[in-house]
Amino acid sequence: MSENHNGLDDTLAETDNFAVWRSTEDDDTIYHIEMGGLTLHLTAEEWEEFIILIKSAA
Repeated sequence: MSENHNGLDDTLAETDNFAVWRSTEDDDTIYHIEMGGLTLHLTAEEWEEFIILIKSAA
Protein backbone atom coordinates (compact mmCIF):
# COMPACT_ATOMS: atom_id res chain seq x y z
CA MET A 1 0.00 0.00 0.00
CA SER A 2 1.09 3.56 -0.59
CA GLU A 3 2.61 5.48 2.25
CA ASN A 4 1.78 9.08 3.07
CA HIS A 5 4.45 10.70 5.22
CA ASN A 6 2.16 13.32 6.72
CA GLY A 7 0.33 10.65 8.74
CA LEU A 8 -3.12 11.37 7.35
CA ASP A 9 -3.77 7.96 5.73
CA ASP A 10 -6.74 5.86 6.80
CA THR A 11 -7.12 2.28 5.53
CA LEU A 12 -10.83 1.61 4.98
CA ALA A 13 -10.68 -2.02 3.79
CA GLU A 14 -8.08 -4.51 2.67
CA THR A 15 -8.04 -8.05 1.28
CA ASP A 16 -5.25 -10.19 -0.16
CA ASN A 17 -5.76 -8.58 -3.58
CA PHE A 18 -7.37 -5.18 -3.00
CA ALA A 19 -7.09 -2.16 -0.72
CA VAL A 20 -9.13 0.98 -0.21
CA TRP A 21 -7.68 3.89 1.72
CA ARG A 22 -8.08 7.63 1.96
CA SER A 23 -5.71 10.48 2.43
CA THR A 24 -6.07 14.16 3.12
CA GLU A 25 -4.12 16.50 0.90
CA ASP A 26 -4.51 20.26 1.30
CA ASP A 27 -7.85 19.80 3.12
CA ASP A 28 -9.18 17.59 0.27
CA THR A 29 -10.02 13.95 0.89
CA ILE A 30 -8.78 11.57 -1.80
CA TYR A 31 -9.91 7.93 -1.91
CA HIS A 32 -7.49 5.37 -3.33
CA ILE A 33 -8.52 1.96 -4.64
CA GLU A 34 -5.61 -0.42 -5.25
CA MET A 35 -6.28 -3.38 -7.55
CA GLY A 36 -3.08 -5.18 -8.45
CA GLY A 37 -1.02 -2.80 -10.58
CA LEU A 38 -3.87 -0.30 -10.92
CA THR A 39 -4.72 2.46 -8.43
CA LEU A 40 -7.74 4.73 -8.79
CA HIS A 41 -7.62 8.14 -7.12
CA LEU A 42 -11.08 9.61 -6.48
CA THR A 43 -12.28 12.88 -5.00
CA ALA A 44 -14.95 12.69 -2.30
CA GLU A 45 -17.68 13.41 -4.87
CA GLU A 46 -16.35 10.73 -7.24
CA TRP A 47 -16.10 8.29 -4.33
CA GLU A 48 -19.78 8.75 -3.46
CA GLU A 49 -20.78 8.14 -7.09
CA PHE A 50 -18.50 5.07 -7.24
CA ILE A 51 -20.16 3.60 -4.13
CA ILE A 52 -23.60 4.07 -5.71
CA LEU A 53 -22.34 2.37 -8.89
CA ILE A 54 -20.92 -0.64 -7.02
CA LYS A 55 -24.04 -1.07 -4.89
CA SER A 56 -26.27 -1.01 -7.98
CA ALA A 57 -24.07 -3.64 -9.66
CA ALA A 58 -24.30 -6.08 -6.74
